[in-house]
Amino acid sequence: MLSGQVIQNTIDGIRAITHTSLAVCDMGGQLLNQSGDIRGINDKTIEAFAGSDAVEQSAGDLMLYKVFDDHDPEYVIITSTEEPNARMSLRLAAMQLENLNTAYRERFDRDNFIKNLLLDNMLLIDIYNRARKLHIDINAERCVFITEIKGSESLAQDIMRKQFGREGTDFVTTVEEDHIVLIKEITDLQEPDRELSSCAELIQRSLFMQGIESRVAYGSTISEIKEVSKSYKEAKLALDVGRIFYEDRQVIAYAKLGIGRLIYQLPINLCRLFISEIFKGKTPEDFDEETLITIEKFFENSLNVSETSRQLFIHRNTLVYRLDKLEKATGLDLRIFDDAITFKIALMVVKYMEYMEKNDF
Repeated sequence: MLSGQVIQNTIDGIRAITHTSLAVCDMGGQLLNQSGDIRGINDKTIEAFAGSDAVEQSAGDLMLYKVFDDHDPEYVIITSTEEPNARMSLRLAAMQLENLNTAYRERFDRDNFIKNLLLDNMLLIDIYNRARKLHIDINAERCVFITEIKGSESLAQDIMRKQFGREGTDFVTTVEEDHIVLIKEITDLQEPDRELSSCAELIQRSLFMQGIESRVAYGSTISEIKEVSKSYKEAKLALDVGRIFYEDRQVIAYAKLGIGRLIYQLPINLCRLFISEIFKGKTPEDFDEETLITIEKFFENSLNVSETSRQLFIHRNTLVYRLDKLEKATGLDLRIFDDAITFKIALMVVKYMEYMEKNDF
């Protein structure tokens, strides 16, 4: 059903063009909206007309016309027989309201279909049948984006619909609060990764310009509509993993989660066992700030001793001393690649455990 504001705007617009007063009632005779002054509206007259087979009827000083929604009468439009252009205005208003009804119904049907598709709530045969009825290509290359926002959800949704609201190709909807989902059709089949990253950056930048903070995650490219839920789950995972391990990134791709994706799927008990073995009862918090900064810089510079010491403004021997000290405490020499990998994973596991405990998972 159309909102009262939409109906009011429609009959106000028709009146502005034709100079004809109009009123809209429901099928029970209750007045819903009016533009101009029309006297003598009687609910019994309207009820009698609503129950008849007539589409158009004159009743005393009134002229009435039915508005249909998918072959079922939904409204009655009324004007006075003395109004200029009465019959034409009624038909124009009825046609406009019927077109709006169709557009709203199709949009609702599409949105409902897309939500069920994302949540994997449909049988395979139903997916294909509904897609065909809604004229949605079932074999297009697509990717699912999830935008986590801080700000007005309705404004963010409007912005994204204007950018990606092409009927039948791109779809914007919401499934969870503060999360806006975009199903984007890929047009650059030669370099899809570039298109995906550009699209994510465009979303983030457009929302930022309107004062809305956001983080965008996206799944992998899929080639059949039945796989949309797969890309959606990947985008959700990317958003969660990014929140833990890549806080500085505003755009997170599922394909670039790396080790973080594996750690996220580990049982907490296994993580605790691993950490106790690596750090021998200690945690990274037990290390002094100087050691932690040294470790961070060493990893940033790909285990390069000379470059790390230069950026820390310390002598090379001082850095070697700190690494030797760390080796004594943990048994891991960060200058050795295998030990460095083990230590890096351990730091990420600790971060994962802290996040899970903080959020009571």
